[in-house]
Amino acid sequence: MQNILPQVLRQEDFWYELPQERIAQFALQERDASKLLVYRNGHISHKYFRQIAEELKSGDTLFFNDTKVIPARIYFRKPTGALIEVFLLHPVIPTSDVSQAMQQTSSCTWACTVGNLRRLKEKECLEREVILSGQKVTLRARLQNKQIQWVDFQWDNPEITFAELLAAVGVTPIPPYLKRKAEERDKQAYQTVYAKQEGAVAAPTAGLHFTEHLLKEVLPQKGIRMSYLTLHVAGGTFQPIKHQNILEHPMHSEQMIVKMENIDSLLEAQDVIAVGTTSMRTLESLYWYGILLGEQGDVPFRIPKLMPYHYNPEQLPPYKEAIARVKDYMQRHQLTKLQGETEIMIVPGYRFQVCNGLITNFHMPGTTLIMLVAAFIGNDWRKVYQEALENDYRFLSFGDSSLLFCNQ
Repeated sequence: MQNILPQVLRQEDFWYELPQERIAQFALQERDASKLLVYRNGHISHKYFRQIAEELKSGDTLFFNDTKVIPARIYFRKPTGALIEVFLLHPVIPTSDVSQAMQQTSSCTWACTVGNLRRLKEKECLEREVILSGQKVTLRARLQNKQIQWVDFQWDNPEITFAELLAAVGVTPIPPYLKRKAEERDKQAYQTVYAKQEGAVAAPTAGLHFTEHLLKEVLPQKGIRMSYLTLHVAGGTFQPIKHQNILEHPMHSEQMIVKMENIDSLLEAQDVIAVGTTSMRTLESLYWYGILLGEQGDVPFRIPKLMPYHYNPEQLPPYKEAIARVKDYMQRHQLTKLQGETEIMIVPGYRFQVCNGLITNFHMPGTTLIMLVAAFIGNDWRKVYQEALENDYRFLSFGDSSLLFCNQ
C-alpha cells in the first residue's frame, strides 16, 4: 500500500449528522465511567472505559500527551465599559518556546485572537489588577497590530511569572462549540490527571478518561507500559475548514517535546497505542524526522504538512530503524529531549508507520480529526460513528471514548 494523496478531499465526504443534544456539555463525575467503543478488524464491541485493560495486552505501550491546559482566556474591561477578550494562541517574544514563555517575568508577547476587536485601538493599553501573594500586581496588555493581533503583556512585579499571572486572571478555554461560560469545575475536568507541561490552549481530550487507579494499578498489573511525551495543543485546533478542498486547509503548527525515554519506549514497544490524535501526530512526525535525518543529515525537527505523501512506503525503512536514527542524533548532540514542530496532515491515503492503536473521543463532523480517523480505519469510520449515535454515546471533548485498531 502506498501513501496516495487524493487531488481533492471534500469536507462533505467526512460529514455526519450530530444532534446538538448529543454533545456532552460537562464531564462525567467519574472519569472512567464513560463508555468505550472498541473497533478491531471490522468488529465493534461496547465496554466502559474502566475496562480498557481487557482490550490491551502485555507489552503494549500507551503514549500519552502530558501537556497542561493554561487558562488562556483573559478578560479586560475598558473605561467605557466595553469587554475585551484576549485569547492566547502561541508566544512570539522573547521566545516561541511555550514552556519558556510561561516562565517569563515582567513582559512577553503572544499571538492572540482578540474578541470585540473593533472596540480596541492599536497601541491602546488595557489594565487589570490582581492580588498575588498578598501583593497587588497590575497586568497591562497592548495590541501591537490589529491585523496580526500580537499582544504585548507587561506586569509590575518581576518576581511573578506569566504562568502565575495567568493562573490568577485567566479562564479555562473550554471549546467554543459548548456555547457556555467556563465554570469552576472545568478547571479540573478539562485537564488530564497526568497534565504536567504548561502550554496548551485545548486539552488532549482522549486522556480525560484516565484515572490514577488505571494508570498506577490496573494497567501496570497487566504489563501495559506507559510513556509521556508533549505536544502543546494550539489554537488552530478550533480553526474551521473554509476551503472546499480540505487539502488546501492550512494545518496549524504545534510544538512537540520528545524525551530520550520516549525514544527508548518506542524502540522497545510491541504495539504502539496513541492516547489521542495529538500523541498520534507526534509519534508519526517522529518517524518522518528519522527519514529526514537519513536523507539530509542533521536538520531541524520540523515536519511539513504533506511531506509523507512524497514517499512510496514500500521503499521506506521500518519505524524502529527511523527512530534509531533519532536516538543517534540525540546521543551525538548530547540531548535528553528533542523539541520540534509539526504541521503533518493525516488523511485517507496516509500509511501509518508507528501507531497500531488509537484511543480517541468522537469528533466534530467535517474536521481534520475525522479525516485522521478515516485514514486509520478506512470507511468503517462511518459504521463506528453510526454505532455510537445509535447507542447513546456522548460526543466531543467531554464525551465518551473509543479504542480503534488500525485497518492497514
